Amino acid sequence: MSPNLFFYRCVLVSLFGVTSAVAQGQIEPVDFDRQIRPLLADRCFVCHGPDEGSREGDLRLDTLEAMTAVREGISVVVPGHPEKSEMIARLRATDPDHRMPPSDAREKISNGEVALIERWIKEGARFAPHWSFVAPTRLLDLKLPTNDWVRDPLDRFILARLAKAGVEPSSKATREVLARRAALTLTGLPSSLVELDAFLKDRRPDAFERWVDGLLSSPRYGEHMASDWMDVARYGDSYGYQADVHRDMWPWRDWVIRAFNSNLPFDQFATWQIAGDLLPTPTRDQRLATAFNRLHRQTNEGGSVEEECRQDYVADRTQTFGTAFLGLTLECARCHDHKFDPILQSDFYSLSAFFDNIDESGLYSHFTSSIPTPAMPLPTQAQVTQTTELKNSVQALEESLLKGAAERLSAFDEWLLAETSGSSTPLPDVVAHYPLDAIEGGKLVNKVDLAKHGQIHDGPCIVEGVRGQGIELSGDNNIHFKGVGAFTRADPFSISLWMKTPDVKERAVVLHRSRAWTDAGSRGYEVLLQDGKLQFALIHFWPRNAIAVRATRVLEPEVWHHVVISYDGSSR
Repeated sequence: MSPNLFFYRCVLVSLFGVTSAVAQGQIEPVDFDRQIRPLLADRCFVCHGPDEGSREGDLRLDTLEAMTAVREGISVVVPGHPEKSEMIARLRATDPDHRMPPSDAREKISNGEVALIERWIKEGARFAPHWSFVAPTRLLDLKLPTNDWVRDPLDRFILARLAKAGVEPSSKATREVLARRAALTLTGLPSSLVELDAFLKDRRPDAFERWVDGLLSSPRYGEHMASDWMDVARYGDSYGYQADVHRDMWPWRDWVIRAFNSNLPFDQFATWQIAGDLLPTPTRDQRLATAFNRLHRQTNEGGSVEEECRQDYVADRTQTFGTAFLGLTLECARCHDHKFDPILQSDFYSLSAFFDNIDESGLYSHFTSSIPTPAMPLPTQAQVTQTTELKNSVQALEESLLKGAAERLSAFDEWLLAETSGSSTPLPDVVAHYPLDAIEGGKLVNKVDLAKHGQIHDGPCIVEGVRGQGIELSGDNNIHFKGVGAFTRADPFSISLWMKTPDVKERAVVLHRSRAWTDAGSRGYEVLLQDGKLQFALIHFWPRNAIAVRATRVLEPEVWHHVVISYDGSSR
């Protein structure tokens, strides 16, 4: 079934509620799902519904078993006998202490509604689950009325609903009116005069079918149909909070349009958006479709807690899935058992676990245009070809470099031996000079003879060591090297330093360079102590769009270590 036919089917079921009794011209029995359940939900479920935490008198009215159960010789509902049913007695009671709903209830119940409930009980109190929990049936198998007015199967549903309301069908519209209605319905746009004139001149028996086929083949058809789905999916070209920064989500929008224009079957339309990336060998479109789960609002407001915001995103994905694919409002169960549907709070979090396995940050970047992870590149075919050619070229050059390095290995060994035998290597030219006592932050302490180990390098910058002094970082202070180390991913660079840690740190930042850390998606580079081990990372957007290397051994505490980080500009 295509997405558009699925929508029409839902409309027919929800609006017409057709039954075989209508088709046979009989008096319809009371429909519990359409007539009685809404009354109970509005008037009774707040106190006697699925939510055990707010249930009064240990009485629930959302299941037939509970309504018909005998308690102290009394049943709320006795099928076939409204006169024996406690529900009717309470609904018609004149004593305010026994009357239901209570006199202070916001929602009242009318005499006509009470009579409808009585009739339902008298007819046997037929109970049915909510329509969204019932497996679909082949609607065309129902015995529906027909006459000369009916021209296709859908007309039979319309005729049945008109008969139920006692309304006669309208007379046939003119060809130009039919053509205009079809154009507005399928494309959202009126047809041009040229197109309309061509249709009116077409006297073939299947002219109208050809007209509709032309509308369905128009790109405007997919655009018009996609607009409703984009509303359901909460599509937006910005993040949605106060700054409302632009975000590039239009590739998903274009995929939805293509899905409608290609008449993608509904099961695939749903599956791809919920979990297209989990299919075997997923295609680019199947991965792209999962952006449905990433259309929620995101924030980068100052002071926002990443994990708190991330949990809001998980809840949003869960709730939107319920609205779009289950026809249910799940958000009530985020805080408590649902008061109107059989959904427990535990059900909400069990379901949300499926939408909580995205490796993401809770904030987007305030200072860069980097896309929050996970993100995917969408190159054109020309760009794919060019990238492949460049990668092959890089690989050939690297192989040549390795070959040359192997040939010069013996010469390098000779050079290294000479360097370590007493001669000294001159330091690079000083581009920026920071005497130790001029560095912002930090505390000078007499703990190490820096001159003994040589001067400390930070890229082209030299930090001049002062004999007998070091810098103690407590976690409440820091050192800034202004204007230093602004490397790109293509720049080779090295950093060296001497450091000592008093204990094994679970996580400690040794150094980092980023404009504003989380407010820039952590973009930059960092050296950490992670579970006591040194870790170096290059980050475009944390956590997924980053690379890192970690030492295998814990850094021994209370010992001075010379640490060197070197990167060759290869993005590896």
